[in-house]
Amino acid sequence: MASSIPASVPVDTIAVDAPAIRGGAGARRTRRLVIAGGVFVLALAVSALAAPWLAPQDPLRQTLRARLVGPTLQASDGKAHLLGTDHLGRDVLSRVIWGSRVSLLVGFSAVLVGGLLGASLGILAGYRGGFTDSVIMTIADAQLAFPFILLAIGIIAVLGPSFPTLIAVIGLSGWVGYARVLRSQVLVLRSREFVDAIQALGGSVARVIVRHILPNVLSSLVVVATLELARAIVLEATLSFLGLGIQPPTPSWGVMVQEGREYLDSAWWISTFPGLVLMVTSLAVSRTGDWLRDLLDPTLRGE
Repeated sequence: MASSIPASVPVDTIAVDAPAIRGGAGARRTRRLVIAGGVFVLALAVSALAAPWLAPQDPLRQTLRARLVGPTLQASDGKAHLLGTDHLGRDVLSRVIWGSRVSLLVGFSAVLVGGLLGASLGILAGYRGGFTDSVIMTIADAQLAFPFILLAIGIIAVLGPSFPTLIAVIGLSGWVGYARVLRSQVLVLRSREFVDAIQALGGSVARVIVRHILPNVLSSLVVVATLELARAIVLEATLSFLGLGIQPPTPSWGVMVQEGREYLDSAWWISTFPGLVLMVTSLAVSRTGDWLRDLLDPTLRGE
């Protein structure tokens, strides 16, 4: 039987090119997903900043004549409710838009608190080593072994539920991830020849860390911060759902899911739409973090 492969085409070329084509198609699909995730995160940030102008109605206004109205263009009160209304007649779309402000504010603030604390302690533990490293890592292991929800309940019970308390609790819960990742990288970097050369030339510890170690761990710091942002947003919603975070009537995705759980059979939209936005936001932020890792880490660029 005659072969269907032309004699002028090497067989090994065909065997190599097929996976390359599949890999290229997969890379393009991944790139499109990353772009879509980044666009969604950007749109969410813009909507949070422009909530007073984008929200069609006051998120706190109660209209009992239009309570538990499904998604519609015109309800009994003569207004459009694209995502329906809740048990008090409040517009779900307006509350979702205003709830993005709460989620992003708490998320970014908690990441800032946890990132500054965790990065500082991780770099310190990795660079100093010895007793300092042992103390910091022991504290980190102790926090990982202690149930976070009990820690949150204890702190909030003493200080009371508020924005600053919620930010502090979520921020303190995430510093361990930064510390462990950066410590492992600094342990490797401090034994490199360029660090020994800088120290031999009289470079101070602060100069070595700020000018030479920190830029080398920046990509890992950004990736951890992005993943922590997704975790902080979900954690804020979880604590608000349990009554430990944002308190009603302030719009929050977790509060909205909690308020709608009793109406899942008759008014599914109250919990479903904020839950979907929360899920998509977490996925989009995580994908954006992967893209930033590939962008900032030269070893992953394929150059």
